[in-house]
Amino acid sequence: MIKRIRGTHGPAYLNHLFLILMTLFAIVPILILTFNSVKTRQQVGQNPLGFPSEIHLENYTNAWEEGKFSTTVANSLIYVGSTVFLVLTFGGLAAYSLARLNPPGANGFMLYMLVASTIPLWLYVIPLFFLWRSIGLLNNRIGLIIIYTAFNAPFAIFLLRSFLLAVPVDLEDAAKIDGAGELAVFFHVVMPIAWTGFLTVGLVVALGVWGEYQVALIMMHDPNLFPVTTSYSAFTQRFGRDWALTSSAAVMMIAPVIFLFLGLQRQFIEGLTQGSVK
Repeated sequence: MIKRIRGTHGPAYLNHLFLILMTLFAIVPILILTFNSVKTRQQVGQNPLGFPSEIHLENYTNAWEEGKFSTTVANSLIYVGSTVFLVLTFGGLAAYSLARLNPPGANGFMLYMLVASTIPLWLYVIPLFFLWRSIGLLNNRIGLIIIYTAFNAPFAIFLLRSFLLAVPVDLEDAAKIDGAGELAVFFHVVMPIAWTGFLTVGLVVALGVWGEYQVALIMMHDPNLFPVTTSYSAFTQRFGRDWALTSSAAVMMIAPVIFLFLGLQRQFIEGLTQGSVK
């Protein structure tokens, strides 16, 4: 009896211990970063890992003004919003056609989408740079949005198709009998049913675009067009020795991502669960 209890509960305790350690591994660096963001430069040097003796919220104001984050945050919101809209619209239509219309070569196209989503960026960024320069899309918001959309489209199509395959066909047939076209069925029937899947894909794309750094660094040269990640890199080069100021800037950069994920984590997990089961 004792052996049975140990065999049953032992792994559970180990799992809980592992989850606690992983949670601490994720949370402790964020807490240290937050503590340092409200310290003075001298306090960070004397106590870089502990609690602040005094709270200096003016670090956030100084970092916001010195880094001109009001401009770059607005740019990132434009890039994120435009990319998510384009990916969900065109990627959703492509996924719907692959899931319902069954065009010739659909399986081969899905294999291509799977392979394309794993291709490293550095394999084509140099020819892409010269192409964008020749057609006038270098250092241009539209050019960067097109790259972000194309880069995220394969993953979005591949994942959205799995969501749409789980949607009952009977509802779509009923709407078609009432005279609805394919676009009307997609926007008024399919999307309201599979909205958690679209939300999941949109959240993944938004987080990826918000934290993207390499493409923006290569394709953008005007500081007024920089996203927040590129401007933060320039900010750390200017104030690299002031850990309090750079920490407050880092907190402002990652805070929207954390709050967005925490606010939508239930829908995100639900969407991933639906997409993994057909």
